[in-house]
Amino acid sequence: MEKKLIIAVFTILPLIAFCQKPDTLIKKLDSLSRKADSAGGQANNINTKAYNETTRITFSSYFILLGSDLKQEFTAPFHFSLKDWRTVGAVALVGGTLFLIDEPTQRYALRVRDSSATIRNVSKYVTRFGGPYEAYILAGLGAYGFIFNNEKIKTTTLLATQAYITGAAMESFLKLLSGRQRPYYYNPREIEAEPKFNGPLSSGKDIYGHKINSSFPSGHTTVAFAVATVFAMEYKDRPLIPLISYSAATLIGLSRITENKHWITDVFFGGVLGYFTGRLVVNNYHRYAKLKAPNQKKNSVSFNLQYQYGRLMPGLTYRF
Repeated sequence: MEKKLIIAVFTILPLIAFCQKPDTLIKKLDSLSRKADSAGGQANNINTKAYNETTRITFSSYFILLGSDLKQEFTAPFHFSLKDWRTVGAVALVGGTLFLIDEPTQRYALRVRDSSATIRNVSKYVTRFGGPYEAYILAGLGAYGFIFNNEKIKTTTLLATQAYITGAAMESFLKLLSGRQRPYYYNPREIEAEPKFNGPLSSGKDIYGHKINSSFPSGHTTVAFAVATVFAMEYKDRPLIPLISYSAATLIGLSRITENKHWITDVFFGGVLGYFTGRLVVNNYHRYAKLKAPNQKKNSVSFNLQYQYGRLMPGLTYRF
């Protein structure tokens, strides 16, 4: 209930921002988005100095950017290029292959979990990081950025929350459309749970009040990869951060299988959705930064004179 309320609030507020500023930044962002889609080769300036007073995300710009993120996320198929459709085809091919092993993978995962108390405990702990624990981590990182006035960490954390909200909105929409049966659902008429799709707006709950037709895609995996991608892109100059980010997201995805909450295809498509959502959010912000600071260059070389050890020496400075 709380998750739905949060998504609803953060989906409505950007629409208000749309109405207040219909002809300003939002249109420029959307027009630029067609030159570099969320999976494109857009060159972003991730130099620490690029995150400054000019490109700072304010309360107002946060919701303008979030509104643009949501709009681009939901209308993306209408703007796909031939290259984009090829990517969609490749993802569909891999996903279609995984559909064939949904049930055997689920049986194997449950056997592994039931045979090891360690795996059960680790799985139960890890899966929480795709939900409330992830929000706590983002809150902690954001607090660190504000306390120590680190503009890049503040910006990255705010982008991560946008990716979280955008990804959650999309996966919730897809769940309504697909109505896929959860693997934990017990039906007396079936020997075991079936990974079938019951179609749009399929309702139903089990005896414990859990929804039984909300499996595709995995929400935990979607938001985990959305947030991981934001940090991986913003700190790609530090290889350890992308490694940690994607490893954590992958473990969360696997835990959704061992916890018997999702089929392997739910996790796969959730991860793909989260990855492209994270890329969209990051690229959208950097287009915004270019609009706010159009003369800001990614790399620059400058010459200077330095006085050292009693001598006047020429110097060369290269800014990344």
